[in-house]
Amino acid sequence: MDYEEILQTLKSLSNPENIKGMARYGINPQNNLGISIYMLRPFAKEIGTNHNLASQLWDSGIHDARLLAVFIEDPAQITGEQMDRWAQTFDSWDVCDQACTSLFDQTVYAWKKVFEWAERNEEFVRRAAFSLVAGLAVHDKNATDHEFETVFPLIKQYAVDERNYVKKAVNWALRNIGKRNIRLNKKTIQLAEEILTMKSRSAKWIAHDALRELRSEKVQQKLERKKKRK
Repeated sequence: MDYEEILQTLKSLSNPENIKGMARYGINPQNNLGISIYMLRPFAKEIGTNHNLASQLWDSGIHDARLLAVFIEDPAQITGEQMDRWAQTFDSWDVCDQACTSLFDQTVYAWKKVFEWAERNEEFVRRAAFSLVAGLAVHDKNATDHEFETVFPLIKQYAVDERNYVKKAVNWALRNIGKRNIRLNKKTIQLAEEILTMKSRSAKWIAHDALRELRSEKVQQKLERKKKRK
């Protein structure tokens, strides 16, 4: 299946009603065909991994085509420059998060980009830094506790960013690190308590929300079970 055939198929799956629903959840309706991610993932499997097609689909600017590009791209062929270029054009939280947690976190550049993108002021680029952390906390089984602790200063520094898409990603990163193991759970609870004292509405929301989950009986029991399996 070539690029034009894929675009034709995507357009045939267009669902204008879905676009309205997506918009209510903050998903950018511009250049959006309204195709469910549950339809895009099987379609991606049908196409298979294809670096060149992924690049073409991303450059189309079509929301659904960009999600498809994320699902068929080969993380082994991605360059740091490509990651920067894609991040620079993020215009919707769902594309940002899928790129970071379904693709970028599998690349050799992932940890480097966390630190580079956190310092960038564009809302979705900074969000990408913390979405990457959230993805790494789940998928990078070889990462050490220390590697995640190096991100703590970034979490604390940017907890004061009042922009909605940034603060939610900072919160997500904090919670995912804290659910990795008991030691990091204690460390993130301590960090959240420090953030709670900061004079920022965003910081207080991030801390309160994270503490609620990290201290919950459900998370504590899950971490205990994980510890016993080791």
